[in-house]
Amino acid sequence: MIELDAATVLLQWSVGGMLGCWFTTRQREVGVGYGWLLRIIYFLMAGAAAWIGIVGDGGTATRVRDAAAIAVAVCCASGFVVSFVRRREGSATFPVILDLIPFVLGTAGLVAAGVDAGGADGTAIARTLVGAVFLGFVSDAMLLGHWYLVQPGLPRRHVNEIVRAFLWVWPVEVVVMLVPTGMFSVFTGAVDDGWGGQLGWFWATCAITTGILGVVTLRALEERSYSAVMAATGLMYLAILTAFGTDLVARAVLAG
Repeated sequence: MIELDAATVLLQWSVGGMLGCWFTTRQREVGVGYGWLLRIIYFLMAGAAAWIGIVGDGGTATRVRDAAAIAVAVCCASGFVVSFVRRREGSATFPVILDLIPFVLGTAGLVAAGVDAGGADGTAIARTLVGAVFLGFVSDAMLLGHWYLVQPGLPRRHVNEIVRAFLWVWPVEVVVMLVPTGMFSVFTGAVDDGWGGQLGWFWATCAITTGILGVVTLRALEERSYSAVMAATGLMYLAILTAFGTDLVARAVLAG
């Protein structure tokens, strides 16, 4: 089963977040400050993941994860420095591949973390990788919504695209948490959640609500007024809470 390890969760978040950063910055229309914001946030998360993992007592697989976390942090910092040096040129000359490298390197660490978790390696790895994209995209969608306050002329298609991408990941996240041994076992009582099955239903509520919030966010963005973007941002705030319930509650229950 997957264990709810803080170092793994932080690495997931930073790796998925940097994939979301590349997903948006690759079109070279979002201001350089947005990239700075995300690179700083995920640099701190990856650094925290490395520190927590290193001071912990882990085996070879976790050392691979910790090395990957350090690599992700270094890549985030490097991307920030390059973008800052070229700030006068805007985002047009920034090599967007620098935002994809942290995802590639971090994926190796997440695979190692999935193997280290024990149980069915394929299921554990799938849950770890899908969860990374799931958490990263919902966070970046909210942050991008806020960025429209700084860059109000930014085409709305950017936030539409990342919300749609998140909605594509959402059913995959739900499915990988249901495959045996998964949340169905909590519903049947085969896995004891310690709360008489209540955590299983809490997870189901979070999973369903996350999808609904994503769909409602897209509907809100169909409105022509600028306030629609702010409404969508508020909805994504709520989606972050339910998304974390969808991912982390399942991990905690299945690790028990």
